[in-house]
Amino acid sequence: MGLLLSKNPSKIVLLSYFLNPMVPKKVNNNHYVKKVNNNIVSLVARTGRHLQRYDTVGTKKVNNDIVSPVARTGRHLQRYNTVGTVGYRQVVGCIPYRYRKTNKSVELEVLVISSQKGKGMLFPKGGWEMDEDKKAAALRETFEEAGVRGVVEDELGMWIYKSKRCDTMHHAYMFPLLFNEQLDQWPEQNIRQRKWMTATEAREVCQQGWMKEALDKLISRPMTNSN
Repeated sequence: MGLLLSKNPSKIVLLSYFLNPMVPKKVNNNHYVKKVNNNIVSLVARTGRHLQRYDTVGTKKVNNDIVSPVARTGRHLQRYNTVGTVGYRQVVGCIPYRYRKTNKSVELEVLVISSQKGKGMLFPKGGWEMDEDKKAAALRETFEEAGVRGVVEDELGMWIYKSKRCDTMHHAYMFPLLFNEQLDQWPEQNIRQRKWMTATEAREVCQQGWMKEALDKLISRPMTNSN
């Protein structure tokens, strides 16, 4: 039994004690009530998907069609680091690499992608957001921009650069990514090209000087995982 002070279910202001107060009671299709700490509380089902979690690594099958996850957009979660009076946007990226065996040797190859404006090539990178650590952000950006997966290894270093497009200062953290999978579909496949090439070739086409320095650091490491 219960006392309903409002006849309009959408404006329920009080419900009396139920015979079993620990079990939620259904009022309508999406409205439940429960007694908690001697208080009657309303348990209204959440609606909308503004807080919904999504895993953006991989593809999803919907109605027998393969669809590509959507890359994160916006900067409401973007990390910034203020040094003095200057705010530095925090970005992370990866140099995806693999070893290609030839008849005579094992050669290091790296993956480069085209910029959104199509001017030159670069390595995948993007904003480091507040709900992820650096390695997770680097892996996400590499998937979104280049459509590859792998193992993110120890950080190569941090570089400071200024964006030519928006006149913003950046702290950029770069990681090697030991490649293990290349996807046919990925979020930015319609706006970017990707290409495997030797480290020497990549250094020639890369448009960012600080990325070339990160590549040099990768090359200077002892060769690992080449089997």
